[in-house]
Amino acid sequence: MSETLLSVPQERIPRHVAIIMDGNGRWAEKRGLPRLAGHQQGTKNVRNVINACLEFGVKYLTVFAFSTENWGRPESELKGLKQIFMDTFQKEFQEVSKNGVRILHIGQREGLGDDILEQIDYAVDNSKDNTDLVFTVAINYGSRNEIKHAVKKIIADGIQEDQITEELIGSYLFTNGLPDPDLVVRTSGEMRLSNFLLWQSAYSEWTFPNVYWPDYGRDELIKSIQEYAGRERRFGKINVK
Repeated sequence: MSETLLSVPQERIPRHVAIIMDGNGRWAEKRGLPRLAGHQQGTKNVRNVINACLEFGVKYLTVFAFSTENWGRPESELKGLKQIFMDTFQKEFQEVSKNGVRILHIGQREGLGDDILEQIDYAVDNSKDNTDLVFTVAINYGSRNEIKHAVKKIIADGIQEDQITEELIGSYLFTNGLPDPDLVVRTSGEMRLSNFLLWQSAYSEWTFPNVYWPDYGRDELIKSIQEYAGRERRFGKINVK
C-alpha cells in the first residue's frame, strides 16, 4: 500500500472509478509518433491502473475505450483500433483475469464484428467467477444511445407509465448490476463529459488531471483518489450542523 494512501481511510476510497481515457493521439503526436502508437501505449497503461485499483481496494473500474461517435475517425485508425481490441481481449485481459479481475463489456454489439465479439465474449465468460475487481470496458458505447436503447426496450416490454421509476430505467441500461461511479476521471485536461455514463454519473465526483492517458499511472490515480477523499458528497442535500 502506498504511504501516501495510508492517510486516506478505506471508507473514503471510491468504490467505483470510471475513466475517460483521453489523450492517446496527442501523447503520440507530441513524440513524433503515429496516433496508433498512442493507442497502443494507452492500452498497455490499462494494466497499471487495474493493478493500482486492486492495491487500493477499488472494487469497480470502468474505462471508456471507444465511443459510438469514434466511427467517424479515419479508416486507417479504425483498422488499427480494431486490431488493438482483438489483441487486448485475446492476450492482455486474459492475463489480468488471472489476478481475480472480472471483465465486462458495455456498448452496442452491432458493428464490432464477429471476431472482436468472440474475444470479448470469451474474456467475459472466462472471468465471470472473479470477485476482486469488476473491470468494465465501454466499446462502441454512447450514453445517449444507451438511454435510447433502454427506452425502446421499456416500451417493447409493455411497461406502464405508473411503473416507470429511476430504478427501473437503471435496470434497462447497459450498466445494470453495477453501482454508479463515485469518481469519474477524464485525462488530458479536457473538461467534457463526452457522452459517457450521463445517467449513472449524475452525482459522481469528477476530476480532470492535466496528463495524457498513457502517462496516467498509479501515482496519478493516487492524486485523483486524494482529491475525491477531500470532497464532501451531499447528493443535492445539505449537512445540518
